[in-house]
Amino acid sequence: MGSPGTTDPAPRPSSAANLLGSPYAGYVYSYPHKTAYRPLDPEPALGEVWRGRDLSALFLYLHIPFCEMRCGFCNLFTRTGAPQELVGRYLDALERQARAVREAIPDARFAVAALGGGTPTYLDAPELERLFDIATDVMGADLGTIAMSVETSPATATPERVKVLAARGTTRVSIGVQSFDDAEARAVGRPQRRADVEAALTTIRDAAMPILNIDLIYGIDGQTRAGWLASIDAALAWEPEELYLYPLYVRPLTGLGRRAVTRADWDADRLALYRAGRDHLREAGYEQVSMRMFRRADAPADAPGAFRTGDVGGGADRQTGYCCQRDGMIGLGCGARSYTSDLHYSFEYAVGIGEVRAIIDDYVTLDQEAFTRARVGYHLDASEQRRRYLLTSLLQADGLAAADYRAAFGTDAADDFAAELAPPAAAGLLTVSETGVRLTEEGLAWSDSIGPALFSSETAALMHGYRPR
Repeated sequence: MGSPGTTDPAPRPSSAANLLGSPYAGYVYSYPHKTAYRPLDPEPALGEVWRGRDLSALFLYLHIPFCEMRCGFCNLFTRTGAPQELVGRYLDALERQARAVREAIPDARFAVAALGGGTPTYLDAPELERLFDIATDVMGADLGTIAMSVETSPATATPERVKVLAARGTTRVSIGVQSFDDAEARAVGRPQRRADVEAALTTIRDAAMPILNIDLIYGIDGQTRAGWLASIDAALAWEPEELYLYPLYVRPLTGLGRRAVTRADWDADRLALYRAGRDHLREAGYEQVSMRMFRRADAPADAPGAFRTGDVGGGADRQTGYCCQRDGMIGLGCGARSYTSDLHYSFEYAVGIGEVRAIIDDYVTLDQEAFTRARVGYHLDASEQRRRYLLTSLLQADGLAAADYRAAFGTDAADDFAAELAPPAAAGLLTVSETGVRLTEEGLAWSDSIGPALFSSETAALMHGYRPR
């Protein structure tokens, strides 16, 4: 890679295309994906799952599977229009799960926390207070001293809710704006008004939380380069510490997936918009962290909340000491995952409206005993643990450090994955050196194809065999 401020010479587009096909095979935010998970038999007790592990700096994740609307591109585990009675029952079940987990893992200590979804701020202010109480009083998380991120939306970032977030120690708020252009928002099934987006951002900024992240999407039908840059400029007016630029995907069982026709030139359009957005943010003083994530160069890197919850990452967070590669994450809620070094586990996964509702309806009926075991998951052998390390490091701009990999496994990534790394290296998408493995400028643009290409054949077969539901 070149030094900061320079770019690697990009290979001809055909080099990557001939090797990988489309640059948009899939977003790799964890490995393996939940579509590779299967029912565990036998179902291991949580006390055994976590026995002997380092519990001193874990990630606590609480999942709220509710939204006020479902965007046309969304394939997350969520339902809309949940009645307040169901929300109350869900929080009851979440508290039962928290008590079961705390009794099984009493020594757990947390360095990072996050509320995700869905939309956590679908909850009203008293419900949010209860959710934070579960994190503090039941799980023992000291939210006033650790990094904590919360996801929100323009419609739900109200003054009453945001006041609760700030009072309970939230250090990072991530808001899914997607576009500041009302017509573009409607094109992806998101009927929002820019005035409401601006009001939500005003509320968040007035709360003075250290980190604001704004999500934007490119590749929307009818979106032009000028319109895309105008949306970025509208976001930059709020001086967000972080910006995520997401390519639009059309996935099965989503609103767009049921009616969209993919354009023949869509890949080229998305690549062009990605490069325009990347360059624009660099000129505005933002550093690229991954294909999607950009961080303001003068943002406080060591501020509470600087830990990146929305993307895979390889290194330790300087403020918290938490390290993704240790895979110490405890998830609560029916859409949450939990990670140890050799087991990822969760509940069933679905996208379809009926299937999601059925899973939530089952979750709220479970007694405390039902939460004492891991039900659905994936066991990672030594080879898969190495592969996970490779993927979660390589897809960051900093890449994989050879010394860190060697310290973790006693071998060299360049040797362990020589056959798989050679083709993308020959295509100019990554470099392999004594110091490590790193994507080139063009490689970062093709992250969503390089990642899936590095999945093991076993994991790929499980994902391929998953029946969308």
